[in-house]
Amino acid sequence: MAADHSSAPRHVTLIGAPTDIGAGDRGASMGPEALRVARLERALRRLGVEVEDIGDLKGPANPEAPPVEGYRHLDETIAWCTAVRDAVHAALSAGSCPILMGGDHCLAIGSLAALSRAMAEQDRPFAVLWFDAHSDFNTPESSPSGNIHGMPVAVICGYGHERLLGIADATPMVDPRRIVQVGIRSVDAIEKRMVVESGLVVYDMRQIDEARMRTIMLRALEHVGRDGGHLHVSLDVDFLDPTIAPGVGTTVPGGPNYREAQLCMEMVYDSGLMGSLDIMELNPALDHGNRTAELVVELVESLFGEQTLARTHDNPRYHL
Repeated sequence: MAADHSSAPRHVTLIGAPTDIGAGDRGASMGPEALRVARLERALRRLGVEVEDIGDLKGPANPEAPPVEGYRHLDETIAWCTAVRDAVHAALSAGSCPILMGGDHCLAIGSLAALSRAMAEQDRPFAVLWFDAHSDFNTPESSPSGNIHGMPVAVICGYGHERLLGIADATPMVDPRRIVQVGIRSVDAIEKRMVVESGLVVYDMRQIDEARMRTIMLRALEHVGRDGGHLHVSLDVDFLDPTIAPGVGTTVPGGPNYREAQLCMEMVYDSGLMGSLDIMELNPALDHGNRTAELVVELVESLFGEQTLARTHDNPRYHL
């Protein structure tokens, strides 16, 4: 796959979604402000990206209620995801790259609803690259908690409450075969069967350990870039090993280290495919001195072209 840096986003819309409505632990609602404190906007501007921060979306408070028919906070989640859908769709329609600053990962339902609508309007194919420790393919029958941040991929693929599915214009929001997950290492028992049957492309940590991250990312990018079009990157901060990223509510040991994570982002940039981004599950309440947010900003810098050495057409070994 040849790199096409001319297609890398040059205009970004920052969208804050300060809620932990879909999570079990409180604190992800502070994620957007943590990214601002870590100077995400300044980092992007330094790389020549034009940035508009539209501030934080509004939505219902977290009632900390128990599950009802297998879902915690269904009404509140729908309200937040609808707000996300509308804001992300507006950015895409304006030709900007939306960066959704979460907030917990249930918000990706809104992002993908927006992508589904916008890409249908533009008659463009799109794919999803999902960096996560969890497969997020739970349903009420498989979820031990009812927390909707464990269900977004299932909803995106067409499984879930009809009101969640109804946030988008189409079901599924994206063909499961157009979703590639990287870094998976925690899957609930019933979830395993559903993931295998769904058609998702999944690269778990064993595969990464055996083949190494560069090989896995080459395969992942080849798959999502096969039809061209738009690539949506959904980055759950718990994708990272908790020794380098403690500020998440659902840490899972054995994740990618700093250099592996940077390599992933650098290779996404080199592909020239990314057109939108989620940053999910950053929880400053569990962090140490905002170090996780600062690391995330470094990863975003790599997604937008931060390089140790300049890549040029005269130096092709740096290209995919």
